Amino acid sequence: MKRRLLFSAVVAAVVSLSACSFVQTTKEGAQVTLVKDFNVKDCKKVGSTTTNVADKIGIIKRDPETMKKELADLARNTAASMGGDSIVATSPLKDGTMTFDIYKCKP
Repeated sequence: MKRRLLFSAVVAAVVSLSACSFVQTTKEGAQVTLVKDFNVKDCKKVGSTTTNVADKIGIIKRDPETMKKELADLARNTAASMGGDSIVATSPLKDGTMTFDIYKCKP
């Protein structure tokens, strides 16, 4: 009985943590916008970045939307450090990884 209760508590804790964001956007990264590729036709490409986060906590798979947000936040931080102001996702979420192109659109 105690073992089952302990296991249930651990699973509940892991599931609740899987919804939390572990990535913080920097002040500069918060100024970077995630846009679609047609929005950057008049922008200068600065580079690209591949970001990754854990896709599981233990044996529990994390929420894909939470992971996408965290990956975009990491890409925003990188873009800001490279002088970019816009990012475009260039790959789908796969195993906690996404690739983004970085653009400078504002003068």
